[in-house]
Amino acid sequence: MFNKILFATTGSPECDSAARVAFDMARQYGSKLTLFHVLGIPGKGDSNLVIDTRTGEEVDADAEYLEGVAEELRTTYANQLEALPGVEIEVAVGVPSREVLRIARAKDVDMIVLCGPSEGQQSGFYKRGVVGDNLRKVAKAARCPVLTVSRPSASFWGGFSNIVFATDFSKASESAFQFAKTVVKAVDGELHMFHCVDLSRFQSPIALTQDGIEAKLAESRRRLHHEYATQLGDFKRYTSEVWEGTPYVEIVKFARERQADLIVMAHHARDVDPDERPFGSTLEQVIVRASCPVVSVNRPDKLPQAAEA
Repeated sequence: MFNKILFATTGSPECDSAARVAFDMARQYGSKLTLFHVLGIPGKGDSNLVIDTRTGEEVDADAEYLEGVAEELRTTYANQLEALPGVEIEVAVGVPSREVLRIARAKDVDMIVLCGPSEGQQSGFYKRGVVGDNLRKVAKAARCPVLTVSRPSASFWGGFSNIVFATDFSKASESAFQFAKTVVKAVDGELHMFHCVDLSRFQSPIALTQDGIEAKLAESRRRLHHEYATQLGDFKRYTSEVWEGTPYVEIVKFARERQADLIVMAHHARDVDPDERPFGSTLEQVIVRASCPVVSVNRPDKLPQAAEA
């Protein structure tokens, strides 16, 4: 289903959970896996000096240094590489988000796997930017789905059984649904469709009465059935729920209640051109807080095909 997977890693322990999922996905689907690391940001002019992204020090990124970094990656992932021969290792110099997007396009990958915020970043109050500019920029511009793993995953990709599809009924959510539908059928799992009625968006006092809230909930239930359930055909292993509240809070709670192995969401709520669509704060919040991997989908370009499942 996923012929080519790109795993972008810093090589640090924070990426271990993402590495597990990336390697297990490649093994499950017989995918071609590329292990990719951006080692530094180039300096000015024709100099080979770069600022190492891990140490912050200035280094000479000659061929010997690049090979040394690649060898370090081979050592870090030695066990996984032994179990999965044929993994490509690529090292580049440049702005990390740009290089990830560049190699993803060049290799025409079907999935990008990224590591999310570290455990230390997850503590305390959330503030915008904790997810990181690189993750935000990759998720915004990628032509293929982007899988973010922030915490140890209870199961690997091939073992996923409970998939939560969270929708805001935007155009982008249709692409996310097609992804979720194809994957859940491929793994013979259960699909849990979910929408949260965001009460903070209602300005009218009438809309915030209990009758008004109930009317919105009923309308959303009808939309879930009409726009998504009718596309499932003979597939019956699904549920649909509509809650009210703050979307990211309710999505995380719902996923935890359903013991979800994967959350699938659209890139952003608004119906605007994908190139102009900012990284949604709801998606950011879910990535930071979810106890399972999160897939963001913002385009229909590289969705898996049901025929390949």
